[in-house]
Amino acid sequence: MPLQRYFLEVMYKGTNYSGFQSQENTPDTVQEEVQKAFAILQRQPIVLTGSSRTDTHVHAVQNFFHFDFEEAINPHFLYKINSILPRDIVIKNIYKVDNDAHCRFDAITRSYHYHIYQSKNPFLEPFAFYFPYALDFEKLQEAATVIKEYNDFTSFSKRNTQVKTFICNILESEWRKEDLQLVYHVKANRFLRGMVRGLTGTMLQAGRGKISIAAFRDIIEARDCTRADFSVPGHGLFLEGVEFPHQYTLIGANVHQ
Repeated sequence: MPLQRYFLEVMYKGTNYSGFQSQENTPDTVQEEVQKAFAILQRQPIVLTGSSRTDTHVHAVQNFFHFDFEEAINPHFLYKINSILPRDIVIKNIYKVDNDAHCRFDAITRSYHYHIYQSKNPFLEPFAFYFPYALDFEKLQEAATVIKEYNDFTSFSKRNTQVKTFICNILESEWRKEDLQLVYHVKANRFLRGMVRGLTGTMLQAGRGKISIAAFRDIIEARDCTRADFSVPGHGLFLEGVEFPHQYTLIGANVHQ
């Protein structure tokens, strides 16, 4: 059979993992688990390419890998690979794509949500950041609106990141009150390493009155990551979705989810 490229749509709880993509000397990643499960099922190793890198303890409702494979895909691929995978990783769908399709470079938007809660709640603790301080919601919303005026987010990129540009086009940026949580929604064509957590942590300082909106603007314009607050933990962050410019051919869906 000729070589065929596939996209894997994946969902995971990041609590037990040191991020999405494989890292040197770090075996506990989502990519490593999926590669191991694939090799067991298909009896051949593959190397996956990831769409959107997430950090330690960050969750994803939707993320993607792509891979090339020249053998037949098991007809019960999704059911069987999900039986092999740990309970906190699920392959949602598998798509047949053109051989030049790329799950990272072809993606046109990514969407993230950051969840916080302010009253102690054991059911929210694994998936949201407990932040028991008074917040001015209007100030949070004003800061989120300010973000849409900028496209250089050097101040919100962690150091030692290998990118050619710090330019990101922000399409959505707003806080919402959802049940017992405050949730920051942000959508852009791309994100920098640590960017959503840096934006969230710095906005929370504005919401607490620790910095003014003018000072928040100054932090953005300084292009200096030492000015931003990256202290919010990973477990409150969710990659909600990755959007592509065209539809792909679905060859299997996880009907048991």
